[in-house]
Amino acid sequence: MRRKTAGRFRLVLRTSLGFAALGLGSSIAGSAVVALLLALQGLPGDAGDRAWVFGLTAGGIVAVSLVVGTVWTAYLQRRTVVWFTIGRPPTEAEAQRALRLPVDMAVVSGTLWLIGALILGGLAGWLGSFADASGMALTIGLGGLTTVGLTYLAAEWVARPVMTMALDVTPPQGSLPVTVLTRLVVTWALASGVPLVGVLLVATPPDLGHANPTASLITLSVIGLATGAIGTALLARAVAAPLHRLRVALDRIARGSTDVTVDVDDSSEIGRLQTSVNDLASGLREQERMRDLFGRHVGADVARHALEYGASLSGDVREVTALFVDVVDSTALAQRTPPQELVAKLNRFFASVVSAVDARGGLVNKFQGDAALCVFGAPTRLSDGPTMALAAARAIRDAVLSDGELDLGIGVASGPVFAGQLGTSSRLEYTVIGDAVNEAARLTEHAKSAPSRILASEETIKAALGGEREHWSVHGELLLRGREQATVTWTDRGAPATGSAG
Repeated sequence: MRRKTAGRFRLVLRTSLGFAALGLGSSIAGSAVVALLLALQGLPGDAGDRAWVFGLTAGGIVAVSLVVGTVWTAYLQRRTVVWFTIGRPPTEAEAQRALRLPVDMAVVSGTLWLIGALILGGLAGWLGSFADASGMALTIGLGGLTTVGLTYLAAEWVARPVMTMALDVTPPQGSLPVTVLTRLVVTWALASGVPLVGVLLVATPPDLGHANPTASLITLSVIGLATGAIGTALLARAVAAPLHRLRVALDRIARGSTDVTVDVDDSSEIGRLQTSVNDLASGLREQERMRDLFGRHVGADVARHALEYGASLSGDVREVTALFVDVVDSTALAQRTPPQELVAKLNRFFASVVSAVDARGGLVNKFQGDAALCVFGAPTRLSDGPTMALAAARAIRDAVLSDGELDLGIGVASGPVFAGQLGTSSRLEYTVIGDAVNEAARLTEHAKSAPSRILASEETIKAALGGEREHWSVHGELLLRGREQATVTWTDRGAPATGSAG
């Protein structure tokens, strides 16, 4: 979810002179500070009765610079964020221009300050001395650097909502227009570099025309503390705040939540990290989706087994109980039922099968048309597989017949089978192969005509727990298809079926 940052700076971002006002305020503050420092230093100290010329020229340059800077910055804003103002996504070219906006604003401010420093420094030298020219140029230059740095950091902070939308179109990659190192250098210059150079300037020999070194040093210290505090606060918002959001996002991912999205609102290395976290969360979501789809297709236990042991042609022989369930008279049912209605009925039928089997720890191994093969004991071993299979058979029978849509037959048999991956290295299927599976399928054929619609092998009944055995009684001996000897079968004492449903 996007942060509500845009509302905080709505006036600046959506007003045509918003960034111009930001730059204008910074320039006025910088000009006032420079004027104060020049007055404290007595510059230009050697102009004599021509000092009014310097004052008039300086006032004119400041006025012209403010007007030019305001118009220039307003043009940059209109050209750069017009798409944001009208509420549409940017084109790639517009997004790239938006990412350069803080730098462009700093260039505008720096250009005007440089012109002012050269003109006023040269004028001070012409009216007075080289010492005046040097002091003037350095003082104005330091004021300009401070203003440019603050303008850059403030513009980056205010433009975060614009950056977020721009980075949706142009993610940070390749060579970065802005780096964390750039911000650190700018902040260092504001907090330490510019004030220290100012102190060196004031501490030079008095022949530069300094009028009050003590007052100048105090003023520089106060200005340095103020600009350093502002610059550090802006740096903290630009670096610490997004890193905090990244840490929160990573903590959520570590706790297993993949529904995580971080706003990419930074064009530096932090933006790359934000993009990487989003890619990580997206990849994990895709893995979860694939795991879910895999589990739905092959069963949760089979999916877990495959992820744990890998895709290999392997398996083992184990004791299982196979449950086979099939719809009665499915051919005639398909002839008299529209396909969509038939599919809906089969889906409800299989829902009853899956619910009963899953609730008792079994696996619905495969659907075969209108039949299903269920296994108890593979891939997850069960201590009471026969008991669970017999209970599931009764639950399936009761649920399906109570719906009244379909009739069915269920066969249950136990024995050793091969359980594992079958196929080739490029296409695998988890399956169970053995006589117990065949016996369950053959019992199902006879169960369709049995009163209770369930037949189980005697071996399964003997292996079940006593409480479950009480539900069953001997049905009789049956000669199953493909077998030479008769099989003793059991059926449950449930209410007899009422016949085929249509």
